[in-house]
Amino acid sequence: MRTVCPAARDLAKRDKTVIMNYYVYVLKSLKNNDIYIGSTSDLSNRFKLHNSGKVKSTKGYRPWKLLECEKFNNRSETFKREMFLKEHQQKDIIKKKYGLVAK
Repeated sequence: MRTVCPAARDLAKRDKTVIMNYYVYVLKSLKNNDIYIGSTSDLSNRFKLHNSGKVKSTKGYRPWKLLECEKFNNRSETFKREMFLKEHQQKDIIKKKYGLVAK
């Protein structure tokens, strides 16, 4: 049986503010050198999902390497940045940055 420290329980009752971080990330397929741009609130877990084949759009191109990530404090800014990076011109810039051939 798992027990919770009483002090931690009291702190949780008092502090109701939870700061949520969001991330935009860029992955590189080690199979075909393609890039994938996504966003998440749990970068570590999302990266594991990509490499375990549980993300339909990236399953066939595993394994993946994390090239970069950007941290944001709110979901709307994260989404705007993700959409901006997914534009073809921006994807080409990212590919050139990492020495990948732009399609």
